[in-house]
Amino acid sequence: MPADLTVPLHRVVTPAPGPPRLTALPNGAPVWLVTRYDDVRQVLSDSRFGRSPVHAPDAAPVTDSPSLLDSRDAIGQQDGDVHLRLRRAISRAFSPRAVAHLRPWVASVIDGLLDDLVTQGPPADLVADFALPLPCAVIHRLLAIDDIPIDQVLHWAEHAFADTDAAAKQGAHARDELNDFTAELITKRRRSPGDDVVSAIVQASDLEGGIPQAQLVNLIATMVVGGHDTTMTMISNILLYLLTEQRQAWTRLGADEEAAALLTERVLHQIPLGDWVERGRLLAALEDIDLGGVTIRAGDLVTTDRVTANRDPDAFPGDPDDLFTPLPNPSLSFGAGRHYCLGTWLARAELQLALHHLARRLPTLRLTIGTDDVLWRRGTITRSPVRLPATW
Repeated sequence: MPADLTVPLHRVVTPAPGPPRLTALPNGAPVWLVTRYDDVRQVLSDSRFGRSPVHAPDAAPVTDSPSLLDSRDAIGQQDGDVHLRLRRAISRAFSPRAVAHLRPWVASVIDGLLDDLVTQGPPADLVADFALPLPCAVIHRLLAIDDIPIDQVLHWAEHAFADTDAAAKQGAHARDELNDFTAELITKRRRSPGDDVVSAIVQASDLEGGIPQAQLVNLIATMVVGGHDTTMTMISNILLYLLTEQRQAWTRLGADEEAAALLTERVLHQIPLGDWVERGRLLAALEDIDLGGVTIRAGDLVTTDRVTANRDPDAFPGDPDDLFTPLPNPSLSFGAGRHYCLGTWLARAELQLALHHLARRLPTLRLTIGTDDVLWRRGTITRSPVRLPATW
């Protein structure tokens, strides 16, 4: 069930976690909702829960969402060898080692944006002037798509992850444009590879063999539009939280890079990307499975609520607003098990560097609006402020 769309995401109230319980999808199909931390980790890590059967050609449709992530061609919907081939094709580009190599360049991009902020002087919009251009610059360089206007990519992103409330005709046209662009990009990089992530993925997929073109298009299209959407969302929501309710953390954040790393893990864990706390990937039980004292029968649908699981007091005791203490258990924000998000190391690096450098450079930064005055960007799987007017 959706949260109050006027409430900042760090304040979203989730139900108390409990045993798996039967609920229903919007189309009426029964589904087990899993909310406790240990149960959610089991579902995400146990190969007896499969994703591909949910989207098999002969399976009844379970969602009418047009999002790229809900497509049967998405990497998140694959199992077994198909999933492994896709992960191997992209894993090297986003490994911890590869991201460590990128950190100095990412830091230089951040410092350039901060130079511009200081030069233009206050006031500023922390979304338009910082949270958005940073991930756009990073993903455009990684994919070598600098010739594509940012506004075009933003238009595609608005519809690529759109929910069912988006204008159907306009959304379908935008997604067709994105897929056509991506297919052409793959052809170009296959013919003339360069030193970029798309070329590396295309070459790796050709070496792997057995990766259908539709899956490759979906994978790279998701990177084109998703590389900035989620990071921009996270930066904006985190800044809203820190600058309104965690002012005491701001000075330490700028002075101590190790503290910035701890805070980054905490806020990534605490603040969800969107409102649909009960909506996770759908899986199907491949055999009878005992889960949290409940028997899930073969063929039953299962979904996980990672937001509620991340707030399970049995797994995460203590004060959630204590931002400089290590988490007692791994966060589920980026998933778990074989589908653990491959972009997590890049997202962490961008966030940690962005928050640390911003707080160090602008220690007196403050918002000029309150949380009740925030206008929210909606209509996709994420939600974040449209603007964050600020001064210093």
